[in-house]
Amino acid sequence: MSLKKEVITVLEDMADLMEFRGENRFKINAFRNGANVLRQLEKDLAEMIENNELKEVKGIGKGLQTVIKEYYETGVVNDYIELRASIPEGMFEIFSIRGLGVKKVKQINEELSISNLQELEQACKDDKIAATKGFGRKTQEKILAEIDRITGARGKILLHKAIQLGNEIISELKNIDSVSDIQFTGELRRSVETLSKVELILIVKEKTKFQSELKEIYDYELLSEGIEFFTLKFLIESKIVFLYCVTEESAFHRIQFRLTGSDKFLHENNFSKLEKEFKTEQEIFDENNMNFVIPEMREHEYFAAPENLQTNSDLELNKFKGLLHFHTTDSDGLNTLEEMTDEASKIGFKYLAVCDHSKSAFYANGLNEERILLQNKHIKVFNSNSDLKVYHGIESDILRNGNLDYDLDILKIFDFVVASVHSNFGMSEEDMTQRIITAIENENTDLLGHPTGRLLLSRAPYKVNINKIIDACSRNDVAIEINANPNRLDLDWRHIYYAREKGCLFSINPDAHSTSGIHDINFGIKIARKGGLQSSEVINCFSKSEFEKFLNRKIKRKFN
Repeated sequence: MSLKKEVITVLEDMADLMEFRGENRFKINAFRNGANVLRQLEKDLAEMIENNELKEVKGIGKGLQTVIKEYYETGVVNDYIELRASIPEGMFEIFSIRGLGVKKVKQINEELSISNLQELEQACKDDKIAATKGFGRKTQEKILAEIDRITGARGKILLHKAIQLGNEIISELKNIDSVSDIQFTGELRRSVETLSKVELILIVKEKTKFQSELKEIYDYELLSEGIEFFTLKFLIESKIVFLYCVTEESAFHRIQFRLTGSDKFLHENNFSKLEKEFKTEQEIFDENNMNFVIPEMREHEYFAAPENLQTNSDLELNKFKGLLHFHTTDSDGLNTLEEMTDEASKIGFKYLAVCDHSKSAFYANGLNEERILLQNKHIKVFNSNSDLKVYHGIESDILRNGNLDYDLDILKIFDFVVASVHSNFGMSEEDMTQRIITAIENENTDLLGHPTGRLLLSRAPYKVNINKIIDACSRNDVAIEINANPNRLDLDWRHIYYAREKGCLFSINPDAHSTSGIHDINFGIKIARKGGLQSSEVINCFSKSEFEKFLNRKIKRKFN
């Protein structure tokens, strides 16, 4: 997250907390207005602080300057810490309920003495919220749905964090002499997007010595002990970790196989009855007269897919030629076009499509028409001096009525148009579906960005008929994005098989806002592999000429 975004979050949180406490409304408004002023700033915030330029910005008074500078220099704001400490800890989960707002949180706290999520849930079940002035039954139902989301996310781990944690544990355990091998297994090996636990399988040569050495690193619990392996459990920052420690190397592949597949995958093929030893997992499939299935695809959805779509995905990063849908400092990115292209070139990309935010995304410094023309000139100059081709794209907001947020003459400037929903998430399923279909039917739309708008463990998908959306993409030759940002991973992989049946093309994009974010494409590849996606179905894997053919499929364009 950029410094500006971090400071905006702090100011808005402080305003909310002050409002909850009933403090001076002028001070509250000053913090909220200050956050909005920062949102509109085009200059680098750190540079402005260093040059003492904030005092010249209308709406950023001395008090806000002090707060901003304190955060910049220390990474904390003492007043913010004190505000949080003055409010019951349980209230913060209630604050996270979307659509409730500070005023209503304050109201139920004062009128119903509710100070945590459990009390709020009980009040909903007792119909006390519905009976409270200004709420009603619909609001009560939405609150219950939000509580389900919040409680369902407890104890869950996002895939990228689980991979990071798993790799850290592997690095630690590789230093133990009695460990001869250690690998991912379970949900982690299948690349499940949100995990309940991190699971690793080890080959342990000396059981007693291993447990003694491990005790010096982790405070573990022995869960089970069998002839072939024993299971240990411990917590790292509230994350559950299981170690399956195989004592007989000959049993390694059989046990890892059994731990990797989902229960339904194993049950469908009687894999749970495996008893003999195998030198490789391939031998296990051969024994069952089945083609090898890559770990990511060992889900029960694999068997529901048409037989012609059950081929193992061939996706690997080295097959990707195009980096599509990323942001620069022209909108809300942290790095310039030159910095982003330099990093992309190191990874091996041959062409790129920069897609900064459009004008409706004012909160993300979206580009107005004048700035679009300036960016277009910049890209032309860049291309004239570079072997790496950059296409001028845009992530255009889908408005409530389904229109994109530029006139036709502006949309025709772009080589590549990503249409995305960034607002009005609360529409009915019918209205949201029609809204997105209208955008798909726009002759300028090339790609539907993050199709369901979900943020894993944070925001549920908006209500939409995804099959109708996929059908519309198929009819209109619009590719579907698998947004590789690990907080999104949207399109959900469970819908990939249906989209492939319909002959859709896909684009796997990091939605990168920094050079480091480009590497998030690897998480999108993992998710795409779960749906058996082939490189021939992914436009990023097209050669430059093939990609331009895709761009020319509906209207004639020229590439300078």
